[in-house]
Amino acid sequence: MEWDHLFADLEGQLAAEWEAERAALDAESERLRISRLTMRDRLRSMAAAAARISLELADGSRWDCTLRATGADWAGVALPADPRLRIVPLTSDAAIDVDHGTLLSSLDEDAAGDGSSLRSRMTFGFVLRDLARRRTPVTVGHRGADPQHGSIDRAGADHLDLALHDPGEPRRSRAVRGFRVIPFDAVVWVRVESGRTAAS
Repeated sequence: MEWDHLFADLEGQLAAEWEAERAALDAESERLRISRLTMRDRLRSMAAAAARISLELADGSRWDCTLRATGADWAGVALPADPRLRIVPLTSDAAIDVDHGTLLSSLDEDAAGDGSSLRSRMTFGFVLRDLARRRTPVTVGHRGADPQHGSIDRAGADHLDLALHDPGEPRRSRAVRGFRVIPFDAVVWVRVESGRTAAS
C-alpha cells in the first residue's frame, strides 16, 4: 500500500509538471501568434462583424461609427446618422475605442478570414482611381484645411487631383471653381457622396 501511494503521488506530480509545461508552451505560442497580427488583420476581423467603434482621427475628430469594410491600407466606416461610406486611410487612425468583447474577438484569426479577397488587396489609391473613373462626387477631409467637395479627376501613386464644385452639382466644366492636388499623406478621410465604389 505504501508503494502504491508513493507511485500515485509521483504520477500526480509528473502529470502536474507536464500540464504546467504544456500551459506555458500554449501561452508562449499564443503570444507569438498575437505578435504577428497587424492592425489591418484586427480591423478586418472587426469589419466582418460590422463592429461599432469609436474612431479618433489624426486631425483630432472623433466618430462613433460602424466598421463596414477594409482594404490593404484603408477602412470604410459609416456613421449612425449618415450612411454614406467614409474611406479612412489607416495612416489617419490615431486610435480606435472598442468594447472588450470586440477587442478580444479581433484577436481571433479565423474571424478575419485569410485576407486573400479582392477587397482586402485594394489599396487606397485603387479605390480613389475607381471613384475618379465613376466621376463619383466626394468630400475630402485633409490635414490643415476645411473639407473640400468635388470630384476626383485622377489619382496618382501618392496624390489625387480634386476638381472643386458645389455639393449636388455634377462635375461639369462650368461648375468647377478650382482644382486642388492633395497628397495621400494629407488625406484624413474621403466621404463618398453618391454612387457605388469598388468597396461597395
